[in-house]
Amino acid sequence: MKYYIGADLGTSSVKLILCDADGEIVKTVTKYYDVSYPHPGWSEQSPSDWWNAFSAGVKELAEGIDGICGISVAGQMHGLVILDKDDNVIRPAILWNDGRTFAETEYLNTVIGKQKLSEHTANIAFAGFTAPKILWVKNNEPENFARIAKIMLPKDYINYRITKVHATEYSDAAGMLLLDVKNKCWSKEMLDICSIDESKMPELFESYECIGTVSSDVAKKLGLSQNVKVIAGAADNAAAAIGTGTVGNGKCNISLGTSGTVVISSDKFSVDANNSLHAFCHADGGYYLMGCMLSAASCNKWFCEEVLETEDFAAEQAAITEDMLGNNNVYFLPYLMGERCPVNDTNASGMFIGLRPDSTRADMLQAVLEGVAFAIRDNVEVAKSLGINIERSTVCGGGARSELWLKIISNVLNIELQVPMAEEGPSLGAARLAMVGCGEYASVAECATVEIKNTVKPDKMLAERYEKKYKKFKEIYPNTKELFRTLMEENK
Repeated sequence: MKYYIGADLGTSSVKLILCDADGEIVKTVTKYYDVSYPHPGWSEQSPSDWWNAFSAGVKELAEGIDGICGISVAGQMHGLVILDKDDNVIRPAILWNDGRTFAETEYLNTVIGKQKLSEHTANIAFAGFTAPKILWVKNNEPENFARIAKIMLPKDYINYRITKVHATEYSDAAGMLLLDVKNKCWSKEMLDICSIDESKMPELFESYECIGTVSSDVAKKLGLSQNVKVIAGAADNAAAAIGTGTVGNGKCNISLGTSGTVVISSDKFSVDANNSLHAFCHADGGYYLMGCMLSAASCNKWFCEEVLETEDFAAEQAAITEDMLGNNNVYFLPYLMGERCPVNDTNASGMFIGLRPDSTRADMLQAVLEGVAFAIRDNVEVAKSLGINIERSTVCGGGARSELWLKIISNVLNIELQVPMAEEGPSLGAARLAMVGCGEYASVAECATVEIKNTVKPDKMLAERYEKKYKKFKEIYPNTKELFRTLMEENK
């Protein structure tokens, strides 16, 4: 029997699955690691922690298994990993949800200009993107910048440790603000802006292409054959799209993980006029539009664990009854780490509004769940402005386990939500890429099938109530934007 390993290198853990040649998940392993927040708005991790967790997970998966043919890793996007001439990590990785690059993002969008950025990369600068991080290192840690010999993304560092090959692929590279997305090559103009020679960038592959095989020392350590192929892999959202069948033209997937995303797949390259959505390369060789909010399920986790001091999320949600939906007078802005799409504001923060003496903990939790749903809709509205009609979407991530939350999102968006049978979206997508790269399937589209566990449909009356509530939600951020800016300046 042939087997394939798919891994999802996330923000808090790496999730690994072992699939057989029929695509059935045989075994799963999850290994955890920490995030460091050395300053307000900063978010870092040690790449060695990723590698230790990943290698321990692979070793556990591979124990007693013969016939592993391929490995593929999906990973958190945008993180900056910099190596010196000896391939040693220079500093902790700066993560996707790090907000320190306000000045660099402002420089790129105003001095270089959004129009030029869009021409070069199909995107504008967001604080989480890799290019602003490179400029931050240049401006604030010149001694580290001078040592850079290779720039990598998180999952590409794992692939390097396995193969000794410096490689990336288009779906992840598209989120660096260094790739000419339309033409699938490094943008010379953007590299010049960042003072980076192209020799410092990894080689580009399609997500399903083989970049090498497991090196001898790693094979011995992990109990693998040196013949195991390592497939390029994908950005976590692109891999999740494969795992949920979001491949081809006009498919949609919503992910409710630490961050929240809306991914809309397309056969053709496109970009919205204001660059409110990201225009990225897809792991199937095509393209996709993506709206990304920095805090989604993490909002629920924060409110329950830090404020209510409980980990029993289900018990807290049980207090939110049917008649409360669409009737809440409390609102919540889910911008705990600033926000990306569509507002692009590192100064923004979380906020409750509408609290009264009779407001309850259930009202506040409901506001958190609804605030995330409203922020997701903000991104869907941009897609609608492009003439994209979304009637249904798959949904994945930890938040998708909540029936209440799915009901809220379905009615806020007024679309049908489909929950896949398999919950391992990115890791399953990665395993499927490994299968394509090893010849088990002829194309990504051929293997990107999905079995639906349950479907949530909107209720007409509830959707109408949420339509009114969404209009009120839309007024909150524009009326607090300047306040967020002044508060952030006071904290600097």
